[in-house]
Amino acid sequence: MTMKKILLSIFAASIGLAAAAQVGAPYIHDPSTVAECDGKYYTFGTGRGGLISEDGWVWHSGGVRPGGGAAPDVIKIGDRYLVGYSSTGGGFNGPHAGTILTMWNKTLDPDSPDFAYTEPVEVARSEADEDCDAIDVGFLMTPDGRLYCTYGTYFGFIRMVELDPRTGTRLEGNQPVDIAIDCEATTLIYRDGWYYLLGTHGSCCDGVNSTYNIVAGRSRSVTGPYLDNMGRDMLRGGGKMVIGAEERRFGAGHFGRIVLEEGVEKMSLHYEADLDRSGRSVLAIRPILWRDGWPEGAELLADGNYKILSRRRGYSLELTVDFVRVEGGMMPFWMKPDENVAVLEGQKLEDVIGGWPEGNTSVRLGDYIARPHQKWKLEAVPEAGGYLGGPYYKIVIEGTTRALAAAEGARLETVPAFSGADRELWRIDQLTDGTFRIMPKEVPGTTDKSLCLISVADSTPGLGRFDFSSDNCKWELKGR
Repeated sequence: MTMKKILLSIFAASIGLAAAAQVGAPYIHDPSTVAECDGKYYTFGTGRGGLISEDGWVWHSGGVRPGGGAAPDVIKIGDRYLVGYSSTGGGFNGPHAGTILTMWNKTLDPDSPDFAYTEPVEVARSEADEDCDAIDVGFLMTPDGRLYCTYGTYFGFIRMVELDPRTGTRLEGNQPVDIAIDCEATTLIYRDGWYYLLGTHGSCCDGVNSTYNIVAGRSRSVTGPYLDNMGRDMLRGGGKMVIGAEERRFGAGHFGRIVLEEGVEKMSLHYEADLDRSGRSVLAIRPILWRDGWPEGAELLADGNYKILSRRRGYSLELTVDFVRVEGGMMPFWMKPDENVAVLEGQKLEDVIGGWPEGNTSVRLGDYIARPHQKWKLEAVPEAGGYLGGPYYKIVIEGTTRALAAAEGARLETVPAFSGADRELWRIDQLTDGTFRIMPKEVPGTTDKSLCLISVADSTPGLGRFDFSSDNCKWELKGR
């Protein structure tokens, strides 16, 4: 076992792995939006450093950003990365003189021969007595190719300026526009004809007592007004909650949106205090759900017992075994209400497992009636690493070691005992509509990494290409 696997196993033993923020050493404050570069993931925080991950789940220090200062952001434009940071306002404690600076790099990999930042240039500033604090930069590239930058804190207004996407400098003659108050760490995103302003509300920098939470407003125009779900203008303190504290983590702030593909979106953020890591500030990545046109942060999938239901028909994923009837059948409907009432037990695993095949066994879909061959346990596998925002899981029949696995020919089967092989590991992404995509880490006989669990027909599961527009590719995970 490698040292990385040993450390992951120790960490998983101390807390619930799937309930964690990220694993490894994800210590950061004010993280930029997570960016992908040459197969690795990067985020930068207040100070000079940042984090790197090879898979998006296990993080370590090593990101490099010169200039110091606070609360950076990063956006890829063409084949270059624009990095912005503030140097720096003072928040509530003042003074409030600060500058927003931008610089370019061809790569985010500090080991690349192409790694070199350009000289930073100033794109916005605030004076000591101004009603704005030039800190907490956020970037948006609009669908028509225009580049905007937001900045500001609780001290005064949140403002935006337009930048030249070719140079990263402020457009000549462009004047700041006030778009919000009573928040900080803002950024803009665009979806389905709406511009969304995401801001961090609540108290900052107070560890386990931080009330930081992320709120949103939206507008048809990039310059606002940004209204929340109740019609309140963010210039008057409005904002709909997107994500707040968890049971073990507090101070959700510094939103970044990551669109992996249609229907698969994540948010990067920090929690200012993680009780499982001495109350330190940590990076977190959570699924984004879209409900009635508003973004919401979802929780990571927890280890537990589930029924796995196809969105196509509602049928349950189940082991292919002979149906065993439960004693009793239909009771007479003409019985008196208080006559011979008893609590009956459902079918138990020990009642039927002796009749199941011993070797590799196929799976199918069928009506869920709470039988042992329809009950699954999902559990994170700490030594297997993960993907952006989650660990790999094993999926076994509850009460057994029998594990779901991918097989040659884009088939599915179960193996008698989980071995940790890649074909027995599953990536589970919650989609923007709340359903789930379930993907094997490896499919024997192919290098195609895009295959996921699908309903080939009402009663037939298999593996196929993911298509967010098709219910064949979507699954409901119902906790039991």
